[in-house]
Amino acid sequence: MDIQKQLEILMSGTEYGDDELKAAMARELGERLVEAEKEKRPLKVYTGYDPRTADLHLGHTVTMRKMRQFQDLGHEVTFLIGDYTALIGDPSDKDKLRPQLTLEQIEQNAITYAEQAFRVLDREKTIVRHNSEWLAKVTFAQLIEMASNFTLQQFILRENFKLRWERNDPIFLHETFYSIMQAYDAYMLKADVQVGGTEQLFSIITAGRKIMTFYGARPNIGILMPILPGTDGVIRMSKSLGNHIPLKATPEDMYGKVMSVPDIAMPAFFRLITRWTPDEIAAIEADLKVEKCHPRDAKMKLAKEIVASLFTDQDAERAEKAFIDLFQNGNIPDEMPEFKLIAGKQVVDILIDAGLCATRSEARRLVEQKGVRLDGNILADAQVPFPGKGVLQVGKRRFVKII
Repeated sequence: MDIQKQLEILMSGTEYGDDELKAAMARELGERLVEAEKEKRPLKVYTGYDPRTADLHLGHTVTMRKMRQFQDLGHEVTFLIGDYTALIGDPSDKDKLRPQLTLEQIEQNAITYAEQAFRVLDREKTIVRHNSEWLAKVTFAQLIEMASNFTLQQFILRENFKLRWERNDPIFLHETFYSIMQAYDAYMLKADVQVGGTEQLFSIITAGRKIMTFYGARPNIGILMPILPGTDGVIRMSKSLGNHIPLKATPEDMYGKVMSVPDIAMPAFFRLITRWTPDEIAAIEADLKVEKCHPRDAKMKLAKEIVASLFTDQDAERAEKAFIDLFQNGNIPDEMPEFKLIAGKQVVDILIDAGLCATRSEARRLVEQKGVRLDGNILADAQVPFPGKGVLQVGKRRFVKII
């Protein structure tokens, strides 16, 4: 593929909040592509993912899909597990201090990260690294050396730090290390390109390029992608906010959760987490505009595409059939997991033991909201003994057969 076509694909969907910056990154990427072709080498591309939780979600696939584009064009992609940056957590998308995790918690969370990422990335073409490989060896002298490239004002004027400053909320010194650590990742990986979300502009473009230049390396090129909204359609997708769609979800659950996304968020989902071309997206949006296509049908097409891209076409077909049977025909699924009832257990205990709720507070809240049914009958008290065998339903999509 010629360089100009590659550049169009790789810059598609990017967002910088500044036209001049976007033009500069596009120009540098084009120059780097030309040089790589002449030198007969691939570009080195990476994205880092901090295992602050055990699950990746659809929001993470935005950057993964961009990396997959680089892979498909023959470039070298590294999936970086930020087991050391996770000790702090990226402060750029938070207006308060993140809780600190232990190395043991981080290691446990990271166990399945790469496996989840291979839903999008090509397993055979992906390099997996951990940034503890080099960050654990950084000396105090090196940290001082790197930190000397920045002023406190640069950190305090960042949007979320500035908000906390104005509220007189504490900003802890170790939080400023995050961008320096991420910049050092880029240097150690000899990255040509780093892909990330728009909230990482400072870490990728300001800090990353500064540290690489300081150490005599050629600065990396930042490819910044917009943030995917969550199932509420407004706020960024996040597990901590409960508006996420996990990659570990079943095809049926993923399909159903996409169907719950408000219509207003569909354009973002079209552009950020499907394999559709700009022309295909434009055609769907044109049909929606003239009411040639009902929003529900467009969303079903979207849900099917997302499930097919992360599982298989057959999984997507089954998920769609299950959704139609359940919500349009009013049926319960033919197949569901089973759980053996233990006499004397309370409703709240069964909801947790059967894997339908993570905590007792979540279980009690669902019962109070009339979101728990047994054979269609609402269970109104979380503290009473579980009534007996039958089909236990939580919300609209989760079922367990109690035996």
